[in-house]
Amino acid sequence: MVAKHSSLIRGLAAAGADPSFQGRFGRLFPELKGATYGSTSTEEDHNFRKLADAMVSPFDPPKDGADDEESGIPALYTYLGQFIDHDLTFDPDGSFQKQKDPTATIDFRTPALDLDNVYGRGPGDQPYMYDADQKSFLLGDPLTLGSAGARDLQRNGAGRALIGDPRNDENSIVSQLQGLFLRFHNRFVAKHPHQEFQEVQRLVRHHYQYMVVTDFLPRIINKDVLSALKTGAHYDRKKLAFFTKLASPFMPVEFSIAAYRLGHSMVRPGYRLNDATLLPIFPLPAEKEPGFPEGFTGFRKLITDWGIDWGRFIDIDTRSYGSKILDDKHKVANFKRLQFAYRIDTALVDPLGSLPPAVASNPSSLALRNLKRSREFNLPTGQDVAVRMGAPVLHDDHILIGQAVDGGKPDNIVKVAGAAFAKNCPLWTYILAEAMQNLQTPAPTLPVTEANMKVNTPQLGPVGGRIVAEVFLGLLFADSGSYLNESPDWKPPTGAVFQLKDFVKMALEA
Repeated sequence: MVAKHSSLIRGLAAAGADPSFQGRFGRLFPELKGATYGSTSTEEDHNFRKLADAMVSPFDPPKDGADDEESGIPALYTYLGQFIDHDLTFDPDGSFQKQKDPTATIDFRTPALDLDNVYGRGPGDQPYMYDADQKSFLLGDPLTLGSAGARDLQRNGAGRALIGDPRNDENSIVSQLQGLFLRFHNRFVAKHPHQEFQEVQRLVRHHYQYMVVTDFLPRIINKDVLSALKTGAHYDRKKLAFFTKLASPFMPVEFSIAAYRLGHSMVRPGYRLNDATLLPIFPLPAEKEPGFPEGFTGFRKLITDWGIDWGRFIDIDTRSYGSKILDDKHKVANFKRLQFAYRIDTALVDPLGSLPPAVASNPSSLALRNLKRSREFNLPTGQDVAVRMGAPVLHDDHILIGQAVDGGKPDNIVKVAGAAFAKNCPLWTYILAEAMQNLQTPAPTLPVTEANMKVNTPQLGPVGGRIVAEVFLGLLFADSGSYLNESPDWKPPTGAVFQLKDFVKMALEA
C-alpha cells in the first residue's frame, strides 16, 4: 500500500540520505538494447556534437513580438513543465560516465505529483518556511513591478531561497511560479482557517493534480493519444500498457531523460516580465547583442523591478496590443502582449547551445548534454521504442532537424548529422521529431482569436505522448492520496474547468 501523501510529507534534496525520501529510476523497456552511434567513443562523441549543433537554432535576440516559432501554448506552460519536473525527479550526478544503471540511481524526489518541492518536509521539520501559525508559507520582500502583490521568495542572508526544492530558484520565472504556489496555499488557509494543515495541503494537491491532468497534458499531447487511455470520460488504469508497476512506482529513464525533455524546445530566447523589463534567458555577450548583461539567472535575491506581470505569460485577462512610447527613445512593440511558448520541435534556441559556466559546462550545450545523457543510461533508439509500443515508426525522411515553422524545410537527420543516425535516432530527438508530425490547430482550450486560430501547434505523438501520459497517470494511480484514487469524479469547487490561468488568478487573490 502506498502511503497517502496527506499523511507523509516528502522531502528536500538535502534529505536525500534518508531512504524514506527517495525513489528509484528504472526502465519501461528493459528488454531493448541501448543504441550506439559510432564504433569508438571518439567517433560517437563527434556524431553527437554534429547532431547537437544542428539542433540549436541560429542566434535570435530576445523579443516579445509575434514570432514564427511561437506555438498556441501560453509561455507559462513551459515553466509549469519545469516545475512539475522538479516535483518528480532529481538526479544530482551529472558525471556523463559511459554507462549508468538506472535501477542503482537514486531519485531524490518522490515519484509522485505530491508537491514535495513546495512543502518540503513540512512545518514540523522545516518551521522556518512557515508563518507562526505553522500553516501558511512565509513570503519574501515585495517587488515594485508586476501583478498585484508580487513578492520575492523568502531568503537567507546569502540570498538563497528557503523553499522545498532549491532548484525552483534557478531562474526568476520558475522562482515566481514557486511563489504563486505558496500564495495559492496561503489563500486556502485564509479561506478555511479552521482546517488542519494536512487537509489544506490535500486540497491544494488535488487542484494541482487536476490541473496537470485536465489542462497541462492536453496542451502538450495529441488528443488521440490521450483518448486511447480513457474509458468513457475517465482515464482508466487498465489502459496503461507500459507503465504498469503501480505497486512500487519508479521514475522511468525513457521519461526523465527523453520524453519529458520536450520543454527544452519550448523555451524562448527571452521574455518581457513587465512594462520595463525585457530580458534574455541568460546574459548575452556584447558581441552578440549589446544591452543585455543580465539574464534570468537565479539563486539570488530577485531584483525588485523584475516582478512578473502574469498576463504576459498566461491568458488571465484580455491583453491590449499595438505599441506604446516609454520615452522619446524607446518604443515597445506589442506592448503588454501575451507571449507564447516556442513550438515543440527539434530546435533549441541559441542560448541553450552555450550555457553560462555557472549553469553547466563540459559540455555547455544542452542539446549535447541530453544526447550524452541518453547514451550514459543506454537508452534504445526511438525506432526501437516505437516498434515495441506498436506505434507508427518514423522514416528517416520524416525525422526533421530544425524549427517547425510554417513553410519551413528542415533537412532530415541523416543529411544533417550523418549515416550513424540512419534508422538509429536517439529517443529524445525522435520524440521531438514525432511531435512535428502531430499538429493541433488551434491548440486545445486556447482563447479563440483570429491570430490564434492560425497557429499550428506540434504536440507529442504516439511514442512521446504515450510515455508522458502513462507516467503521469500511472504515478497518480499509484498514489493512494491522489484525487484519481480518493475520488475519480472530484472537481474543484469552482467547477469542472480548472486551468493554469485559473490557478494564477486564485493565487493572485492571496
